[in-house]
This record gives sequence, C-alpha cells and structure tokens, in this order.
Amino acid sequence: MTRTAPPRNDPIAAIATASGRGGVGVVRISAADVTVFVDGLLGRPLAPRHATYARFRAADGSALDEGIALYFPAPHSFTGEAVLELQGHGGPVVLDLVLRRCVELGARLAGPGEFSRRAFLNGKLDLAQAEAVADLVDAASAEAARSALRSLSGAFSARIHELVEGLTRLRVLVEATLDFPEEEIDFLRQADAFGQLDTLDAGLAAVRAQARQGALLREGLTVVLIGQPNVGKSSLLNQLAGFEAAIVTEVAGTTRDTVREAIQIHGVPVHVIDTAGLRDTEDAVERLGIARTWAALEKADVALLLVDAAHGIGAAEAAILARLPAIARLTVHNKIDVTGETPRVAGDEIWLSARTGAGVELLREHLLALAGWQAAGEGAFMARARHLDALARAARHLGAAREAAWQLELFAEELRLAQTALSGITGEFTADDLLGEIFGSFCIGK
Repeated sequence: MTRTAPPRNDPIAAIATASGRGGVGVVRISAADVTVFVDGLLGRPLAPRHATYARFRAADGSALDEGIALYFPAPHSFTGEAVLELQGHGGPVVLDLVLRRCVELGARLAGPGEFSRRAFLNGKLDLAQAEAVADLVDAASAEAARSALRSLSGAFSARIHELVEGLTRLRVLVEATLDFPEEEIDFLRQADAFGQLDTLDAGLAAVRAQARQGALLREGLTVVLIGQPNVGKSSLLNQLAGFEAAIVTEVAGTTRDTVREAIQIHGVPVHVIDTAGLRDTEDAVERLGIARTWAALEKADVALLLVDAAHGIGAAEAAILARLPAIARLTVHNKIDVTGETPRVAGDEIWLSARTGAGVELLREHLLALAGWQAAGEGAFMARARHLDALARAARHLGAAREAAWQLELFAEELRLAQTALSGITGEFTADDLLGEIFGSFCIGK
C-alpha cells in the first residue's frame, strides 16, 4: 500500500502503561535495530519472541529494576521495526529510571501515537485500523470495545476495499469505452455497468449504516434536560443515572448550573445534562445558569422539555420550544404519579413519572430511536467523523455519476472522486497534516 511519507526509524521509547502505580509497567522501544538497548540494558542476547527474565541495568551496571524482556525483530512486530519491551514493576519512579536509561542509549521520547503511526507507515496497519487502536483504548462500553476490535481486526477496512475494488472494475469499463469510441459494442450495457453501480450504491449504504452505529458508540448522545423550575429535571437525571447525581428539593431554582452525568443505554454512551430552570429571574447566579442552559443546547443532540403532566404545554413551554435550535426534541410530561395517567409515547411526546420511574424505560428506548440506534448493532464499525464524511462524499459522487451516465467523461470523473474519498478512509491517499492530527490524539506509548 502506498503511504504519503517515508517511515522514520530513529529509536523511540515510551512508557506504554498508564501513569500512576500498578503491578506491572512496560517500557517500549522501537528502532531499526535495538541491539544497543539490549546490550546496554540487559547485557545479554535475547531470543526473538521469547520472554526472558532479566535485570534492567544502569550505565554503571547497577540494577534499575528486574522483570521480563521481550524482543520482536523486524518486520514481525507491532511497528514493523525491531521492538524491545521491558515489563517491570509498575511504579512511576522505577519506570522513569528505565526510560531515562533508554534515552542515554540513544532513544528519544516518543510522541503521542508515534508507535501506531510507524505501524501505519510501515504497512502493518491501515489508517482505519490504527485509529481503532485508540478507540479500543478509549471505549466507554463493552459494545464500543467490540466495535473498535472489529475495526482493528480489519472488518471495516475489508468492506472499504470491496467498494474500492468494485469502483475500479467499473472505472475500467468506462475508461475502455472512452479509449475506444469507434467500437460499436456498447461496453457499458454489455457489462451491466449500471447494475454494478446499483450494487455499489447498496454496498455503500450498508457500510454507512454500520459506520453510523459505530460513530454513535464512539461519540455517544448528548441530551439536555430543559423546562421551567420544579418540573422534575433533576429527578429524571437521577432516574436515568441510577443514583442521586443532582440535588432535588421543592424549592424552585435549586439547580443553578449544568450538572452532567454519563450513562449507558444498551451500551450506547449518553451524556445527560441537567440545567437551570428556564424562567425570568432577578437572581444573577440563576441568570448565569440559564445562559449556560442555552449554550448547552447549541451543542446537544436531543432536547428533553419537561412539563408538568397536570397542565401540559402552556405559553411558557411553547416559547421555549420556539427558541430551541434545530435539534431533535422530545416533550416529557412528568408527574403522572400525581395525575393518575399511564406511561405512554405519542409521536414526540412521552408521559412518565421521574419520581417512581414509571415510563423511564420508554424514554430510554425512545432516545435510542431518536439517535438512529438499531438493536442489531453487533456489526457496527467504530467510525469517526472523518469516516462518515468520506462515506457521504463517496455517496454524493456515485449519485452524480448516475446523473451523468451518458456523459462518459463526467461519469468517469465522478467514479474516480468516489474512489478517492473511500481510499482516504484506509489512508491510501492521506495528507501528512491529517496524519499529524489523527495520531496526535493518541496516548503516549501507542
């Protein structure tokens, strides 16, 4: 696979385990040749891919630590270079001593994501797989971890390659027609070019659906609770969270700042934000809280407007709805334990009791439906915003190709642009500045 930049192979080293104290800590070194580190730290040769107990030594021969040393010769390593891993005790001081010794021997400190970047540049991982490494580390739920692992194992990339190969075959047909216009045979009709285009459209639509599910697992859903004071916003937050995340009292205006809580609904991360009640007030602190409410709504995916089920939507609630930004919204009629109503959903309205929990499960299911989550999400790929954008661009170019079907030059160009968009997902055509942005978000040691 063609890469956009040659790999650097100057020696790099980093602590690969999380900061703080632990039972085991790992220092990782990657270089074209790690012999100087094996000699300087261990003073003995290592058999490839065999765990060897050894002392890790300072320049004067004194012991810094002791543990397991592993040597992976190139190209049979994570980075594709020679890699040495030292697994010692997980104290920050001893790990720092071992890392300092690596620097003395000629390594430099690795930057964020530099090991994964070398794996990408050396063809050990494509870009989607490399991103999945970070997503697996950051996974907030078991479903998100499974989705990231699918991408890391190459399932997402394989689907992209299938689409690219289909586009390549179709482009060959179109280019052949352009190159030999004097031929009487209609190459496109004979080869069922438009049937192939239909297949590509269907395949791309399926991948986009799986990617959207993965993006939801990665990014989650941001839900903001709004409404007048004392309608039960904090009580609903506590029901959704499963514990008392917010203070609940009978005093209107108790919540004066945003209260954020991360929960999961069927493995999907949901970020619930309780806000100050929306009303006219002379209280300066409360006014600041109300301003933060509107600011939170600008970044939200869903707004939940809570109203008292006893009176429903009045003039004040209608004014709030009219001012909401263009996001999904759901009106929650709370306190049905007082009105005696039963939990139900009707369109974008739901009736529940935040005090007793009746109807809250209906709300959870409805939130997932608003987000576009499908219960059969096992086949989701962990996708990022750039993946969704590339897939959307590819879909637009395929649509434009269909419209320009009998203008063969335009048809061929739109197919080429669709292929380029898809190839950017796996990194076959990727700018260096984008690589820096992607790998710069990784943790040190990955």
